[in-house]
Amino acid sequence: MILILLAVMLTAVTCVIAWYMATWALPVMVFVETFSFIHATEAGFLLSVLAAGTAALLSVGLVLLVLFKARNPILCLLARAVFVIPAMIAGYAVVHGVTHEAIESAIALKLLCGTAGLITGIAALMNLNGFGELAPQV
Repeated sequence: MILILLAVMLTAVTCVIAWYMATWALPVMVFVETFSFIHATEAGFLLSVLAAGTAALLSVGLVLLVLFKARNPILCLLARAVFVIPAMIAGYAVVHGVTHEAIESAIALKLLCGTAGLITGIAALMNLNGFGELAPQV
């Protein structure tokens, strides 16, 4: 029982951390994947970091550009999904990493991690909608 309470407490703490870090999920994932891809081509560390940083900034810039300029609601929904899905994956992974040893039941672990991923995705969507309110209303 104590381990379950500890898992719930740690889940709450990691959800709060993931809530504040949800905005950074897309650029971090793009940075890591781009760095891995470019560094595997033996391009060098600094060039890989520079290219990965540029790709991360461009990914966020592209999502915000689509949200600010697109009039098609399907395109805006797709841009929101591109921004929210990495945050959901990151929230799931953070909670799974913290609680996978404390909870024996696989079903309870999946439900807990899925809920945390959903909460983190909602946080990313709220942060993105905050950016969207800066767009001029037409």
